[in-house]
Amino acid sequence: MKDTPFAELTLFITGPTFIRPQVRQAGLLPEFGHRDTENNLRFKPIMTNLKKLAGVGDDHQVIIFNGSGSTAMEASIRSLVADGETVLNVSVGAFGDLYHKMAVVNGKKAVQLKFEPGRAMDAALLEAAIREHKPAVVTITHNETSTGVTNDIVAACKIIRTSGALALVDGVSIFGGAACPIAESGCAMYSTSTQKSLGLPAGFGIAFVTAEAVDKAGKVANRGHSSDILGQLGRAGKFQTLTTPNCTLANQMFVQLDYIVNEEGIENRFARHEAMRDMVADFVSGLSGYELFAQKGHGSATLTTVRVPKGISVKDLKAVKEVMRAKGYLYDPGYGKLNEQLEKEGKQPIFRIGHMGDITPAMLEKYLADLGSVLPKA
Repeated sequence: MKDTPFAELTLFITGPTFIRPQVRQAGLLPEFGHRDTENNLRFKPIMTNLKKLAGVGDDHQVIIFNGSGSTAMEASIRSLVADGETVLNVSVGAFGDLYHKMAVVNGKKAVQLKFEPGRAMDAALLEAAIREHKPAVVTITHNETSTGVTNDIVAACKIIRTSGALALVDGVSIFGGAACPIAESGCAMYSTSTQKSLGLPAGFGIAFVTAEAVDKAGKVANRGHSSDILGQLGRAGKFQTLTTPNCTLANQMFVQLDYIVNEEGIENRFARHEAMRDMVADFVSGLSGYELFAQKGHGSATLTTVRVPKGISVKDLKAVKEVMRAKGYLYDPGYGKLNEQLEKEGKQPIFRIGHMGDITPAMLEKYLADLGSVLPKA
């Protein structure tokens, strides 16, 4: 192959993420026809293993969308919010805001319940917003990538379901890295993707849908084509995708999910992510003036956000990124729009550490040692 100018960096950002060499190699497996029997050799075990990883049974169906987690999220809006209905979008950060934007640009009657960055959903305020707006559908983020906050989706969905509304959950940056109580929550649709905690390249959105969602979609007009979950399910029932899939990614996904379920083991994978979260928390506790940004008890198992001491700016964090690049890493200097907002409000910015997918404790330990040596002092 002709030489390329691409750097070989180990990604400690929050997606895309580090790809194991074996998963890269799987990209060389043969292409196939997506309406041929070869397709089912890939997608039947893919969908079976996704359900095992999700802890769901036959009461949930799996859809694989060409696109991203955002593709699946937008499909939930297009397919499950009828004209004239109110959808309440609960936001604890940028990706909760994105769910709201999707509702607005698709012409839905959307209202928003926003929480301060770094804070988790508050049950009492959610109950009050539902009483005020009487939504038919409520969206919520399971794991907010911009702030590193994990919401209690079981508690949130219980409140939503008690009101009679449908619950839609964005689980893009946590699925595959921590237990996701999809069945227990009772949400109608749970959306995620390949490029974060599953340790795969970007390219597929994933959704777990219930019979309740199917019934509701049948009553919603103008669901679109690729955003129509009923059209998607027609093919998913045959272990196919509605539109032509990325065959390279399908081969990689087959190999990776088999590894997660049958080699590493699901519980071992989740425990590894929890251990890495604790490693980062210990690292931050040893840094003078630095502190964890996420509300106590709601820190993500897949990424950590760190508030920097006074006197350190976004510009300083971007300089750290280049120093770490020279060491062979891609460092995350924080979610751009959030840091702009924080600095405008006279607050200190944050940086993020992605510890998701196939990052190992040994890799993380070395990264933290190198990072600690270059972070600005308080």
